[in-house]
Amino acid sequence: MTYQAETLTQSNLWATTADLNAVRQQLLNLFCQVAYQEGDFVLSSGQRSSYYINGKQVTLHPLGAVAIGRILLPLLPSDTQAVAGLTLGADPIVSAVSVVSVYEKRSLPALIVRKETKGHGTKAYIEGPTLPEGAKVVVLEDVVTTGQSAMKAVERLRVAGYTVTQVISLIDRQQGGAELYQSVGLKFEAVFNIAEIQKRYRELGNG
Repeated sequence: MTYQAETLTQSNLWATTADLNAVRQQLLNLFCQVAYQEGDFVLSSGQRSSYYINGKQVTLHPLGAVAIGRILLPLLPSDTQAVAGLTLGADPIVSAVSVVSVYEKRSLPALIVRKETKGHGTKAYIEGPTLPEGAKVVVLEDVVTTGQSAMKAVERLRVAGYTVTQVISLIDRQQGGAELYQSVGLKFEAVFNIAEIQKRYRELGNG
C-alpha cells in the first residue's frame, strides 16, 4: 500500500482525538493494511516464515507514530525515567513515546542503543541524554520473535549503569521472545500478538 500524503481533518485525526480503545483498534488496522505481508521470508533471526511484519511502515507513519506514543505511554511504570531500544526498529518508537510524553506532562527522554559502538567521537553505544546512575529505563521494540534484539539493548543499558526490568513490544510473534525474557527475570508486555494481527488481517478481506 503506497502512502499518500493528506491534509489532516477531523475525520482522520483518530490518533490524536479518539479514546485509547479506538486508537488501539485503528492501530491494529494500520498494521494489517500496511505492515503485514504473507509469502516466503527469512527473518533477522535466520528463521524462515510464511509472513513478515515490516513495523517501520507503521512506526514511521504520522498517525501510526502518534498512536504508538499514546498507546505505549500508559503502559510505562510511573517511575520510568526514559525509554530506549535497539536501532533501527526501535528508533521511531522511542521518539514517538518521548514526544507524546511531553503532552502528557511526563517528559521522558529517548535513548537509542547502537548495534556496534560508534567508530568516532565518544565511541558511544548509547545515544541520547545522559541519565543518573541507576535510572529506570524501559526497552521498547517493534516486533519480538526470539527476543534477542531487545536483549542486546537491555545488556548495553545495564553496562551503562541503568536499571532495566521491562520490555514492551508492539507485536509478539510468539516464537520464544516472551519465554526468554521470563527466564532472565524481565517483565514483558506486547500491544498485539500475531494471532490477533492475522485474525484482523482476514476480517479486513485479505488472504
